[in-house]
Amino acid sequence: MSSVLYDTPGPRAKRRNIIFSVIFVALLALLAWWVWKVMDDEGQLEWSLWKPFTQSEAWSTYLLPGLANTLKAAALSMVIALPLGAFLGISRMSDHRWVRIPAGVVVEFFRAIPVLLLMLFANEFYVRYTGVASDERPLYAVVTGLVLYNASVLAEVVRAGILALPKGQTEAAQAIGLRKGQTMTSILLPQAVTAMLPAIVSQLVVIVKDTALGGVMIGFTELLNSRQTLAAFYGNVIPSFIVVAVVYIILNFILTSFASWLEGRLRRSKRSTGAVLGAEDMEELNPAAVGGSFGTGGEGGGLPGSRTYT
Repeated sequence: MSSVLYDTPGPRAKRRNIIFSVIFVALLALLAWWVWKVMDDEGQLEWSLWKPFTQSEAWSTYLLPGLANTLKAAALSMVIALPLGAFLGISRMSDHRWVRIPAGVVVEFFRAIPVLLLMLFANEFYVRYTGVASDERPLYAVVTGLVLYNASVLAEVVRAGILALPKGQTEAAQAIGLRKGQTMTSILLPQAVTAMLPAIVSQLVVIVKDTALGGVMIGFTELLNSRQTLAAFYGNVIPSFIVVAVVYIILNFILTSFASWLEGRLRRSKRSTGAVLGAEDMEELNPAAVGGSFGTGGEGGGLPGSRTYT
């Protein structure tokens, strides 16, 4: 089926695509065979190196506690960063310069600093100026760094999602007498959430992976850090890397699959039914406008902003 961005391939193009696909699959199979051969020659496929992953001790002692810390840090970071990012994104669109400019400075500042540097600064801050226990300090530092960086990124996601909506949405809200705050919370944000959802979930995947930076630099016992301890005990460095990589792939696949399901559900639930809003629906949105401007009985009837002359 042809579209604006895609033309249906003809017979020659179809043959060319098939040839390219076969060549790619052959090269991929050749690469996989080469990796397998190298690992076999180096003894990395011996059962003694993979056996620990079939036992519960390796998982309950090392990998599962590390995975729990990874999910804990990622969840805390997202729960804090998402509303903070939404607040900063909306603040950047404010009509007031004293709100818009400071929000822009904060977003651009923390968005420009590497998240690892933010973690290191946060860890040093907690060491020098707070009484946070040493065993909890790495978690605090990782969450702080992830929140500061990802909140600034999510602020731009929120701002872009709102600006992408047609101007007619805002104009229609103004026509029925909604204030700017009501327009944002009742009209714009609910529609923008669906458009922003893939980018938000992509940022969640980034947060999950960035927790590994805290394990490498400040000793946070997340999944990758726990893998290091496991590999030192069992002597299976390469197999442990492969198993942990598979765990990350499965975890991120679950997140993206859930996001796809949630996005489809939101889109289906927000499809217009073609129903006409009644007086009660209008009153829920803006009681003042309904009672004054849109009331059918008594004074004040007529369109918003209209005057009655005698």
